[in-house]
Order: sequence, then structure tokens, then C-alpha cells
Amino acid sequence: MGRVGLSTERLTRAGAELADEVGFEQVTVSALARQFDVKVASLYSHVKNSQDLKTRIALLALEELADRGAAALAGRAGKDALAALANVYRDYAREHPGRYAAAQLRLTPEAAAASVGGRHAQMTRAILRGYDLSEPDQTHAVRLLGSVFHGYITLELGGGFSHSAPDTQQTWTRILDALDALLRNWPAQ
Repeated sequence: MGRVGLSTERLTRAGAELADEVGFEQVTVSALARQFDVKVASLYSHVKNSQDLKTRIALLALEELADRGAAALAGRAGKDALAALANVYRDYAREHPGRYAAAQLRLTPEAAAASVGGRHAQMTRAILRGYDLSEPDQTHAVRLLGSVFHGYITLELGGGFSHSAPDTQQTWTRILDALDALLRNWPAQ
């Protein structure tokens, strides 16, 4: 019993992989200990508890998403940028459902301040530069986009649209078209 080479990073990555396999809510220090065939106590020198592990997985997922988003947005503007970022979130959720769920974890103020969450808001605000929105409308639009992207993705992953036509890709495309039209014609106060 027991394997050498455990580290906080290795446990976080293994926890992220486990989340994708069995679901984020099922990830615990005990589950990781079983995976590595070690005693639970031996992991506590690397993570404090299951909540600490989940927070670390959430931070990893946010970083991965931010890196993908930044790469997808490079050189794009307007609707192309909007669709690129939306598709990053959707594709990531499909590839890594557990990590995507982790990215939605409510973080403590300290963890949030240390996270790349601000990069996500900056990317969304970068998209909005192509739509000429000023404050407070820009903040309203950031919240709208986040709500629509994450709401649709969560419902789709949960099978909420699997029993009806049209295909979810058609709906996704129409949603992005509608968001683009709304942002180009944002209602005045």
C-alpha cells in the first residue's frame, strides 16, 4: 500500500479527472485515497479536506477555461468573439463535465480573489467592446451572457433538451444569433 510522488498538484489533477468520470459532487479525499491505494491520512499533508480539494479543482477548471477562452478570442470581435467564447464553455463542459461543474463552485472571498475568475469577466467585457455598451449596461450584459451560456449548458448536460426537436446545436446557434442582435440593439434606459 502507498505510492510515492503524491503532491497537491497531482491530487488536484486526479480529482479533476475523477470529477469528469463520476461527477464533481462525488469527489472526496477518501475517493482519491482509494484511487491511489493509500490511506486517507496520507493525503492530508497535501489537501486539508474534501472542500479544499474541491476548491482546488474549481480553480484548475477556471484556469483551463480562461486559457482556452483567451486563445479562442485572439483576433476576433463582435459576433465571432461572442460565439468563440460561448463555444469554449460549451465544448469544455462536454469534454470535462465534472470540471465544468467545479467551475461553478461558490468560492470563499479569499479563493475567489486568488482565482482567474477576473479573467473570465475581462474576456466577456472584451467581447462587449464590439457592441459599444457603457456602464452599467456592460455589467448587465456580462451577467446576461453568463446566465445564458451557463444556464443552457447546464440544462443541455442534464438532458433537459434530449427529448425534443430541433437539435440542440440549432438552438445554440439561434441563441447566439439572438444574443448578438440584442447586444447590437441594447435597449436604452
